[in-house]
Amino acid sequence: MDARQREAYQKTQFPKELEATVAAIDVERAKIKEESKADDDDESTKLLLPQLKAKFVSSQGYGLDKIHFGMISATYDTFESVVFLLLGFLPYVWDLSAKWGASWFGLDPQEHEIRISLIFLAVITLIGTVTSLPFALYSTFQIEKKHGFNKQTLGLFFSDKVKSLALTFVIGGPFVALLLQIIKMGGTYFYIYVWAFMFVFSVFMMTIVPVFIMPLFNKYEPLPDGSLKTSIYALADQLKYPLTKLFVMDGSKRSSHSNAFMFGFGNNKRIVLFDTLMTQVGEDEILAILGHELGHWKLKHTIMQFCTTQLYFGASFYFFSLCYMSEELYRAFGFDGPGPTPTIIALMLYFQTLWAPVDKLLSFFITVLTRQGEFAADKFSVELKMGKKLQSGLCKIHLENLGAMAPDPWYSMYHYSHPPLVERLSAMMALEKSLGKKTE
Repeated sequence: MDARQREAYQKTQFPKELEATVAAIDVERAKIKEESKADDDDESTKLLLPQLKAKFVSSQGYGLDKIHFGMISATYDTFESVVFLLLGFLPYVWDLSAKWGASWFGLDPQEHEIRISLIFLAVITLIGTVTSLPFALYSTFQIEKKHGFNKQTLGLFFSDKVKSLALTFVIGGPFVALLLQIIKMGGTYFYIYVWAFMFVFSVFMMTIVPVFIMPLFNKYEPLPDGSLKTSIYALADQLKYPLTKLFVMDGSKRSSHSNAFMFGFGNNKRIVLFDTLMTQVGEDEILAILGHELGHWKLKHTIMQFCTTQLYFGASFYFFSLCYMSEELYRAFGFDGPGPTPTIIALMLYFQTLWAPVDKLLSFFITVLTRQGEFAADKFSVELKMGKKLQSGLCKIHLENLGAMAPDPWYSMYHYSHPPLVERLSAMMALEKSLGKKTE
């Protein structure tokens, strides 16, 4: 699929289907421009097709650089995994962790398996951070900078890395310790208790991430008073969305990519706009984009996604319970020492080998559901009479973010959680035409 996508990025001709679709949108914009006698520089009526064509080469170049880098990175990851497997890397690190635990803290590997497991995970995490660092640096300071997106300094980059590592140890350590303890104490049906634990932990993370963790990396300031703020609150009231706070996030200090998202439980909902989004699209287009996002909430997509994730956890740990005591599996990977295989090793080998192909299939299924949700949210925005502005907003975001304009259909079907631009525009235009006929 990567090879097909690379071939798609090498095309030099602007896709005809996208050209025809955007040209139809421009016809409507030209009518509005003529009726309102707007200036040529008025962004609300400026033709979109010439802008997309002007950015097509840049978009293809950006995509080609990313797919080349992704293929090289994936090849290295596979090579590293095979080498580590053949050299017995995991058994070696476990033995080393047990040795350090015994000499530094007086820990017996059999009696204090969970503590040794935390040392083991810390070592694995640090090694993974080091081996992935060159790829992260190249992606950020070569590819993203080359195409005008990166705004980070090296200081900010490494500061983010240190914060992420600290959070991994502070939150991940207790999480893993509790997970291992539940598996050990849960008996034959431990997967049920693990499932309940994962549910509680998911809710916990959904609560603390936007309130406590994300502010460690970005600044969130209230949206200034004005027409945009008034319009957003009016839209929320119209849809009975209990909006309590409206923020602007300084995404521009890291990247010029743009986004918007919502979070919160019950009657305490919040909306966050990237500052980059506010400079890339007009106020009416921001409202249409938020109409799309609020459609996800109104149509219960967030709840359905959460439930799907919980079902995924339940299924994965149930099947883990079926092979948890399979010592033959662990011996095949070099864990043939005295005593039972450590639980953390059993988990890692299971998710990296037996569950990995299943995960690919389930991920594709989830992607299909997510894409259907995107079409439904687009439809919701159209039914709010915001379709035209959502179409132009999506085109502008594609322009500013150099989104793929001619993706390979197989690649996009498997990898894209959001349908390609031309599919979304075509679906909205067909819906508008259908609604127009019903009105007549």
